[in-house]
Amino acid sequence: MYKEFRLTGSGGQGVILMGIILAEAAVAKGLQALQSQSYGPEARGGASQCEVIISAQPIDFPKVREPDFLLALTQDGADKYARNLSEECVAIFDAGIDIPENLGTEKVYTYPIIETARLELGKTIVSNIITLGVLCALTDIFTREELLGAILARVPKGSEVLNERAFDAGIKLVRGA
Repeated sequence: MYKEFRLTGSGGQGVILMGIILAEAAVAKGLQALQSQSYGPEARGGASQCEVIISAQPIDFPKVREPDFLLALTQDGADKYARNLSEECVAIFDAGIDIPENLGTEKVYTYPIIETARLELGKTIVSNIITLGVLCALTDIFTREELLGAILARVPKGSEVLNERAFDAGIKLVRGA
C-alpha cells in the first residue's frame, strides 16, 4: 500500500492537525508515514496545506507527487491544487466550493463539512474531524476505531465527546449520501 494525501484549507481549520492525526494513525497501525505542512504567515485565515504519505514500505521521497486523495475546505485550496489530478485521484470538496473545471478525475465528492460543523455541532473548529470521518468512510485504509483512537489521543482533554460526534458526523455524511 502507498497512498498520498494533499489536504488544503485555511489557517484555523485544523488541516495540519488532520494530517498529523492521519500520520499517527498510520504509525499506530504499523505503517510508514510522512507528514509535511506549509502555511501563510497569518495565524488564522491564511492558506494552509498538509501532505501525508502512508506506505507499507519505507518512503523514499518526502513530497506528494501525485495525490491519491485531494481535500479542499476552501476555494483558494481548490483553485490552487485541484488541477491536473490523475484519473484515480479521489477529490473531496466542501459543498461551499465551486469545483474547478478539468480536474483530471471524475472521482469527485462534495459534502457539507463546514455547514455540518456549524449547524449540527455548533463549532466550525471540528470541520477537520468531520473530514477525517469522511476520509474514513470513503477509504479502507483505517477502521473507525483506528482513526478515532488517533483523534482522541491528539485532541484537547475534555473535547473527546465533541470530536467523536464530529468524526461520526463525517462518516454519516458519506454513508447517508
